[in-house]
Amino acid sequence: MDKTLEQRLYAADAALAVADEASALPEATGDARSFRDLILAKLTYAVGKDPIVARDHDWLRALSLALRDRIVDRWMATTRGVYRMGGKRVYYFSLEFLIGRLLKDGLNNMGLLGTAREALASVGVDLDVIAELEADAALGNGGLGRLAACFMESMATVGVPAYGYGIRYENGLFRQNIIDGWQTESPENWLAYGNPWEFPRREVAYEIGFGGAVEASEGWDGSAVHAWKPAETVLAVAHDTPVVGWRGLRVNTLRLWSARSPDPISLDAFNAGDHIGALTARTKAESISRVLYPADSTPAGQELRLRQEYFFTSASLQDLVRRHLKQHREIRTLAQKAAVQLNDTHPAIAVAELMRILIDIHAMSWADAFALTRDTISYTNHTLLPEALESWPVPLLERLLPRHMQIIYAINARVLTEARAAGATDAMIAAVSIIDEGHGRRVRMGNLAFVGSHKVNGVSALHSELMKETVFRDLNTVFPGRITNKTNGITPRRWLMTANPGLAGLLRETIGEGFLDDAEKLVALEPFARDPGFQERFAAVKHANKARLAKTIQQTLGLRVDPAALFDVQVKRMHEYKRQLLNILETIALYNAIRTHPEKDWVPRVKVFAGKAAASYTSAKYIIKLINDVAKMVNTDPAVRNLLKVAFLPNYNVSLAEVIIPAADLSEQISTAGMEASGTGNMKFALNGALTIGTLDGANVEMRDHVGADNIFIFGLTAAEVEARRAKGLNPRANIEADPALAEVLDAVGSGVFSPADPQRHRGTVDNLTNSDWFLVTDDFTSYSAMQRRIDALWGTPAAWREKAILNVARMGWFSSDRTIRDYSDEIWGLPTVKVG
Repeated sequence: MDKTLEQRLYAADAALAVADEASALPEATGDARSFRDLILAKLTYAVGKDPIVARDHDWLRALSLALRDRIVDRWMATTRGVYRMGGKRVYYFSLEFLIGRLLKDGLNNMGLLGTAREALASVGVDLDVIAELEADAALGNGGLGRLAACFMESMATVGVPAYGYGIRYENGLFRQNIIDGWQTESPENWLAYGNPWEFPRREVAYEIGFGGAVEASEGWDGSAVHAWKPAETVLAVAHDTPVVGWRGLRVNTLRLWSARSPDPISLDAFNAGDHIGALTARTKAESISRVLYPADSTPAGQELRLRQEYFFTSASLQDLVRRHLKQHREIRTLAQKAAVQLNDTHPAIAVAELMRILIDIHAMSWADAFALTRDTISYTNHTLLPEALESWPVPLLERLLPRHMQIIYAINARVLTEARAAGATDAMIAAVSIIDEGHGRRVRMGNLAFVGSHKVNGVSALHSELMKETVFRDLNTVFPGRITNKTNGITPRRWLMTANPGLAGLLRETIGEGFLDDAEKLVALEPFARDPGFQERFAAVKHANKARLAKTIQQTLGLRVDPAALFDVQVKRMHEYKRQLLNILETIALYNAIRTHPEKDWVPRVKVFAGKAAASYTSAKYIIKLINDVAKMVNTDPAVRNLLKVAFLPNYNVSLAEVIIPAADLSEQISTAGMEASGTGNMKFALNGALTIGTLDGANVEMRDHVGADNIFIFGLTAAEVEARRAKGLNPRANIEADPALAEVLDAVGSGVFSPADPQRHRGTVDNLTNSDWFLVTDDFTSYSAMQRRIDALWGTPAAWREKAILNVARMGWFSSDRTIRDYSDEIWGLPTVKVG
């Protein structure tokens, strides 16, 4: 270690030791009065408000800053310890970090939730009220971003030194509004009132180049030396957020990059009268970090998306290489001290960028640079959908990143040579090539990530096996053993302790506190599954959570729902393969049956939907409209007698999920088998006592194995059967003719029963199902409907339902992201972990 740095670290230790002696930390003393004094001090000196006139948002900021101080102490201690040990770090590259609100999560992990509640109550402030005012950092679209947030918290919890790298979007994923049943989008300006959790690092800024040309010259040994001369430069400026692990023992860093122009204004243009044109360069640069997932349906949108991906990847690699050289001096030891994990294909350009840094800046040979790159990088795949594996037009990459395109060609030449030597056929050569020659010459980013990584992992057992058979079949043949599995997990701190304090409290009273440190100790709950007294207490917690969601539904939609009804929930990103359409069609069939047979003893149901459709995803938007059209009719039909309600809650985000998930009785995980990589919503619902209806897709397979086949409702075709059905040729018309209820539903939807003002509105949706049905909605409808009736029967026996729900909670501990991170650490990153607690 640098001697000067070592001296500074020990000096910092001494200074903090003196500070610790001078003040009693509330997390150590549990003293609500001391913490109240800290909050009041922040309110006065940081917020500038007298307690007499302070508003709720003032108290929120004061509390956040008081908590932040306590976290920062641990953050600095963690950082010093990592430097002193000189060990390996993980660098997690993700275009999304769906972190949500941080206040309660931080209070919980620091052991200060009760202390803060008591401290605020002493000055007449309700913690729950002010916590609702915190902005929800919507820096993600769904499971990918929420997984990244869970992983960051778990890495801190189990002692893996880590940096998360992403983009500090000024506007997160759009705010979804529902107007007359249609989704509309507006900016999600989460930074409007500042962000108390982040620390701007103006001194940490890197130049990111675009365009220009590559100049070649001859090196001292006769080898070719390349120098990229970008035509345009953007600055990446760091903003750091501490990520606190359980019990506050370790704190890692989430570093997000903001784009800035080196020259904020062109004075020549401004003085010449072109006042708008003078800001062109600034606007172009700052657009990189302006919006999460700009629409890429136009060439300009595609270019901006690629700029975003290269921008944060290059800044992150420059940053970690600088840190490595500052501490370890020698670039050749990079793989021993740094593990770069690519979260999906978005940062796949890292393979070419790290090669550029090693070859062009640090003068490594091509072979050595490629070996070091591959030893450093690993890649997580999240999809089996070929269209979701990013690819970029070769002309776009040649224009925007000319040096990287040269490197990609060179990597591809090596890969194809290896493949041919391994006996690959022409068809295999075409499949493993990084350059797709069959669709207008495009760079396959999934292939680039695969060949540039030492390990490639799927996110569930089924997904990892299907990767070997589908999207990476030929690459797996050429590079056997590179694909491994790391089943996803969720953090129980956020998704049980914080989101469902009633259940967490009941569990602590019943089985002790061991599960707080090790979620697999939830298994101690199993003996209570049939205990009538515990079942009643468990049901009371669930009812309270349902009453809370019912209140949210009424406040948001003006719709009254009965907490005693079965809450049937599907909340996730809107996509045809996730089959919200199957759910709403079966809902219509149920609606028809209730009206046709009013004499039957129907189970009251509340069908809850939520999720955003991509701005340009027309089919998904029509599904949202159909759900709302059905809701409008069902919810006002007196013939239904309140036996069925349909609610689509707008603007689904982490905060809304924390209300919905603890309240769910039934979790809908009904994607077409073989198309969902893993899912993490399925885990969150089951951990909170919901039963799952689902296909054998993604992590549902492993959930069935853990919770028991009798405690999960599996229906429909398997992944192998889906593949066989597609290979044979789909026949949706035969499926429809074989099920009169389905035929009646499709006729009603297609003829405008639910859209009388526009009878043709949903004709396209019905025609798609009738003529193609790629996602096999009609194939699985009958099985799905029959399983729903079995669920009705079980709901009618409360003791049996509660037993299964309790067993789900007890057996979900394996799905903790702590376990997932330990698996990554053991088998991919080569890092030790520590026992929690």
